[in-house]
Amino acid sequence: MTTRRLPKPPSLESIVERVDQQRPGEITGDTVPSGFPSLDTLLGGGLRRRDLVLLGGDIGSGKSALALGIALRVARQGLGVAFLSGEMDEGRLMERALAIEGRASVDELRTATLNEQARAGVGAAVVRLRGLPLAMLPLAAPDFESMGERLDAVRQLALERQVALLVVAQLPRLEPTRENPRPTLDDFGHLGATKQHADVVLAIFREDMYHPGGGVDGATELIVAKNRNGPTGFVDFYFYRRWMRFEDVLDPDR
Repeated sequence: MTTRRLPKPPSLESIVERVDQQRPGEITGDTVPSGFPSLDTLLGGGLRRRDLVLLGGDIGSGKSALALGIALRVARQGLGVAFLSGEMDEGRLMERALAIEGRASVDELRTATLNEQARAGVGAAVVRLRGLPLAMLPLAAPDFESMGERLDAVRQLALERQVALLVVAQLPRLEPTRENPRPTLDDFGHLGATKQHADVVLAIFREDMYHPGGGVDGATELIVAKNRNGPTGFVDFYFYRRWMRFEDVLDPDR
């Protein structure tokens, strides 16, 4: 068995030197912008390398879609991304990515029922996706314990390679019928070593899931429930359910 060595932490002198050389508002090398401007502003520029970021939400809230959306936006900046999924194989993931980027539904792609506008959008998306530094890998395992072991290895590798690790999680303690169904840290339940180990905790809340007709369909709050290095709060997103695509309300994609 070999022992892996983690990189040495920066010295006080090197931190001060970096601050002196950095222009106000400039994004540092240890920051990975998510590609969603409102979220990046709240997180001081984006996700930080070596951080564990947990993304949770109710069933059907769009957790996987948002995680894939972030992966695509990070890759579009020329930063390498590995997307590991325990739900879908590479083909299904690429199909989802094409739907998000091309603004088309997965059903339209499967049945080849795209109109001319959608076909043009998908064609342009293929060109953009082809050159992205994005690897999509299945994370299949025969049981939960084996899956846990594999994830532990991924967390160790993330520390060694100095990358940000975004993990998607269900919320076992979320009670949808309670007065305020917005997710909290306590809803992460047994994953709840969350409060100690996660550097950032994000949670998706869509009003239309709990009060149909009571708000704007697709309106989404991305809650920053924990932020070890800065403020908590929320940002407004919009979810295009047909395309499985999230956009920043204050800075939407053109």
